[in-house]
Amino acid sequence: MAEVVGSHLLMAGMLVDSDPVLAHAHAEAARRRAARLPVVRQVAGETAYAAGEYGAALNEFRAVRRMTGSNDFLALAADCERGLGRPQAALTLVSEGLGATPAPELYIELKLVQAGARVDLGQTAEAQRILATELDRPHLAAPLRARLAYAYADLHEQTGDEPAALEWFSRAARLDTTGETDAAERVERLCGLVLAVDLDLLEGESLNSPDAGGDDDEAGDAAEQEQPLAPSPEAPPGDPRVEGQPVSSTPDDPSSETGPAGHGEATGPAEQGLLPLEEDERTDSAH
Repeated sequence: MAEVVGSHLLMAGMLVDSDPVLAHAHAEAARRRAARLPVVRQVAGETAYAAGEYGAALNEFRAVRRMTGSNDFLALAADCERGLGRPQAALTLVSEGLGATPAPELYIELKLVQAGARVDLGQTAEAQRILATELDRPHLAAPLRARLAYAYADLHEQTGDEPAALEWFSRAARLDTTGETDAAERVERLCGLVLAVDLDLLEGESLNSPDAGGDDDEAGDAAEQEQPLAPSPEAPPGDPRVEGQPVSSTPDDPSSETGPAGHGEATGPAEQGLLPLEEDERTDSAH
């Protein structure tokens, strides 16, 4: 049983970024077998949160708090309340967490959720004040300051202040040395260095273009010109066709056209090998 639970937790951790829905399915499989283990409920909550299942995630985070007495997941729980459309409940959880003198990492996470809840309530100016106050704090670790700067920049962009957004995204990009955020990409986008291209539309325009297949036409015309001309039995002596001399084409000669080249369909990425959930169910029932 322990090996099965561990395997599901391992798969959940491996898949949470690339396929959170499947990761949550593995976490749920582990939870059905070991619901009394806090680590199992924690993984179930984190994968549900990543998959956008905020109600399920909130239940799991509450269970972890009951089991351990820890406030470590209060910021995630508060953000789940936001996801469920309850910003006021999110602020209540934030207040509980801030009142417990949290560690710096949890403190910043709570402040980020607090600012987001204020935005949800239409209090954008208050959200900006919260983030600006925290950015002025001395001795703040660079990764935490990067998170705050990124949120502050994003808020400026939402309100239409692109110069301020560019400034703070640039600061976040300099502070974020591990690539935790996409601040560098946001800077490029605001500077106009990123061109979004719809590849499917581009391919469609290429196929429908009147010049499509032009290379094939030219190749076909060249091949026809290179073919030797057979002498006509009715041609009189001295006819250039008999002498093997080239015959100049006249403007009335029709030219052939070929259709566009065939376009193959792209194949999707190969699926990852996954732990079969149904086989684990049969294994558990055998035990």
